[in-house]
Amino acid sequence: MFDTKIAIVVREDLAAWQKLNVTAFLTSGVIAQAPEIIGEAYRDVEGRVYNPMSVQPMVVLAADLATLRAIQRRAFERGVMTSAYIEEMFTTGHDAANRAVFAQFALDEAKLVGLALRAERKVVDKITKGASMHP
Repeated sequence: MFDTKIAIVVREDLAAWQKLNVTAFLTSGVIAQAPEIIGEAYRDVEGRVYNPMSVQPMVVLAADLATLRAIQRRAFERGVMTSAYIEEMFTTGHDAANRAVFAQFALDEAKLVGLALRAERKVVDKITKGASMHP
């Protein structure tokens, strides 16, 4: 059992491809913040080597925009770093453009489509209150 919990919260009204895309990008932010959660490389029976992955399970939750904003606010109030993805980032084609469009919005103006965080289990549960298990 882990003392921490990783939660990824995606906006429930996104297309399936958007949910998967956002989940992947947000996960990379959590990993960048905590590289120690990456395990050893995987090897198949024939000795082929595959990339290592997170040793810690992640929960993927769904929420509407208002709940995402509340989760983001609670995370900031508790000093928990988040990964955030906004709707406008779907129109860009690279990292620098993503950061440029992200910088144009204030906390309450951004059309959040996803957040990810890693913190103490109970803290994550309190922060993500209102989100539900992704169907």
